[in-house]
Amino acid sequence: MEYRLHRLYSLRADESGDDLPDDPTRIPPAVVRRLALYSRALSDLELQNQEKVSSSDLADLLGINSAQVRKDLAYFGQFGVPGFGYYVKDLRENLKRILRTDTDVKVILVGVGNLGSALVSYGGFNRQGFRMTMAFDADRRKVGAARGDLAIHHIDELEAKVHESGADIAVLAVPADVCQAMADRLVKAGIHGILNFVPRRLNVPENVKVHYVDLSIEMETLSYYLRNQD
Repeated sequence: MEYRLHRLYSLRADESGDDLPDDPTRIPPAVVRRLALYSRALSDLELQNQEKVSSSDLADLLGINSAQVRKDLAYFGQFGVPGFGYYVKDLRENLKRILRTDTDVKVILVGVGNLGSALVSYGGFNRQGFRMTMAFDADRRKVGAARGDLAIHHIDELEAKVHESGADIAVLAVPADVCQAMADRLVKAGIHGILNFVPRRLNVPENVKVHYVDLSIEMETLSYYLRNQD
């Protein structure tokens, strides 16, 4: 019975789970964000040697409802077996294919100040399939040094080194007054994905995707909810 269910699950995943929908841009951004959360939760379950999981289990881990989990996954195909649930390893592998993290995603860092150094030290990127390959800074005293295995180059080398790195994503952690200029240089060098930790909106072409991480806004939002609890 166990083998039959696993075989049924695997066939369904192979038939419908490998590819994105015909128009991936129509998937709501909130769904894609939750897929990443599901992938992280499944990674933790794998480390605990848990072989299967239900939509209710995933929902409980993330504080949402099980119907939302099933609806999100249904955008991309049929992955589970009714009344049984999902195999943890297989579902995570399918989600990694959907998120395109089944192979290393190369990342460069621009700005090696306090925040940039903390990002370099964070080990979670590698576990999720993101490999930071190079870092850049305007301070020549940092050039030639390393943060862990990461070499630091001068910002003047940005364009040449970006082509060399084959990077997919750039993390921007520079002063606000130079962030637009750095974004312009990254775009010209061929970067199409920017994770921006600078509290300023960037003007980029339509084919460049920017995600913003503003810690002060997150804390202000949290403060509002704390102060308005019943």
